[in-house]
Amino acid sequence: MKVLVVDDDVVSRMVLMHLIDSCGRFDIVEAEDGADAWRQLQDALRPAICFCDLRMPNLSGMELLQRVKGHADLAGMPFVLVTSATDKDTVEQATQAGAAGYIVKPFQAEQVRVHLAAFLDQAACGSGHQAEDPALTLQRLGINAERLLVYLSGFHNQLTAAAADLETLLARGGQQDAQARIDRLHAGCVTLGLDGAAAALKALAPGRLSNEAVQAVLTDVIRSVDQQAELLRKATPG
Repeated sequence: MKVLVVDDDVVSRMVLMHLIDSCGRFDIVEAEDGADAWRQLQDALRPAICFCDLRMPNLSGMELLQRVKGHADLAGMPFVLVTSATDKDTVEQATQAGAAGYIVKPFQAEQVRVHLAAFLDQAACGSGHQAEDPALTLQRLGINAERLLVYLSGFHNQLTAAAADLETLLARGGQQDAQARIDRLHAGCVTLGLDGAAAALKALAPGRLSNEAVQAVLTDVIRSVDQQAELLRKATPG
């Protein structure tokens, strides 16, 4: 699996590459800035996931994200921003523009591992979304499509609320309560057949939860729920 790392600071780039390498066997491709990355992507580089610094000369991370999302062959590539703690507003804009999540400098191995764990299985299945076939979920749960859509919608709302609650819990050091909440969300993913989302939640390190890693995973899980609901709608006549 190819992983693209984009950062104009060579030390930061090397640290991130080392952390990625420590998570498993990856073919890491580096770019010294956004312009270099875009040239490689135009030359047919097709990484499974991209980690990109937000603030760079020549072409910023936000500008590269916009180009990637506007390119038919690249739009589906998970794009993870590398930011400083002061970039919260920009990160929110980038998430709305299609970023899959973010990691914060100085890097923590857990943050990097979460994104790789979430996307490795997705890349392997070739669809960008690892989940049970909705028809099998309906059969397993003994419900109809309308009821499953209600469950998925309710779970989406539960995840959205959990994001705010977990941020508060972790800010005051409530690791145990946060883990209990994550375990309930994991059970929900398993019940609904969201295998990739369940794996991403399971990859969070108990007792060492960081808000950045948790929020990144929740963003991915919410996206998975929405994708599964869309698949179900397309497969349901009328």
